Amino acid sequence: MTELLQRPPTGPVERQPLKHRLAERGVDWSLLLLLPTVAVIGGLFLYPFVYGISISFQPQAGGSAFANYRDFFNDPYMVGSIVKTLRLAVPVAVVSVGLAAPIAYQCRRDFRGRKLITLLLMLPITFGSILIAQGMPRVFSPYGWVNLALKAAGLPQSSLLYNYRGTFIAAVLTTLPLAFLMMMGFFGGIDRSLENAAATLGASRAVRFWRIILPLAMPGILTAFMLALVEAFAIFPSAILVGQPDNQTHVLTIPIYQAASQRSDYTQASAIAIVLTVIELLILGLAVLLRSRLYKGPAAGGKG
Repeated sequence: MTELLQRPPTGPVERQPLKHRLAERGVDWSLLLLLPTVAVIGGLFLYPFVYGISISFQPQAGGSAFANYRDFFNDPYMVGSIVKTLRLAVPVAVVSVGLAAPIAYQCRRDFRGRKLITLLLMLPITFGSILIAQGMPRVFSPYGWVNLALKAAGLPQSSLLYNYRGTFIAAVLTTLPLAFLMMMGFFGGIDRSLENAAATLGASRAVRFWRIILPLAMPGILTAFMLALVEAFAIFPSAILVGQPDNQTHVLTIPIYQAASQRSDYTQASAIAIVLTVIELLILGLAVLLRSRLYKGPAAGGKG
């Protein structure tokens, strides 16, 4: 009788739910919700990226695997497009963040007209870069309302079409709303009690901004800069419709389009796109490194 009581049951053992089994292994079961997102990213982004890398080493005209890259870097006109891309994208990102930061700082608290300012800044997103590029010739043409107003005021007319300046303005109009939205969230997430405590200790508004708000918001500002930089690197409609695509605004997206759409050479287009991606990743890597150092700075300083 005692042996029967000590004998383990021979019936089916009830299995624990999956989330309990994952919890026993130290895995959060809610991470399974990321699987659809990972599948979409893999299908829409990772696979095309890997495929683009593979065909870039398969030149359409034959030859060595690096023929597309050799042809690109042996052409001074093509290599010059790297400089023109950096010359446009980096200043656009800096100016967009520089303009959006003070507005986002002010919009973190409620005041009359806050919703109107936010709406006006969001309009370029709804318009899109193509509509903005198409509208600028009508606004800044010799008979556009800007030049007509300048002429009526006795001022010299502006020249913002088919050059670097017009493309720069169109790019800023496109990237400014994205930087504003991101930084408004970062500024709004800063605990207001920190400012209040510093104010009670006699810190002026300028001191509170430079010593408290800005260091806490700097990682978010760098994140907004990276987003604006990615958007500016992909500039295409403005460079063609507003800029000078054969000279001042011959950015890397233009030879990519020419190789793929005009010559149907997708291997060369992929090679140029890989060059653009590598340059972009190098700059973003430096920004991420700087962001991590700034983020760890206050904590390290607090320990001292």
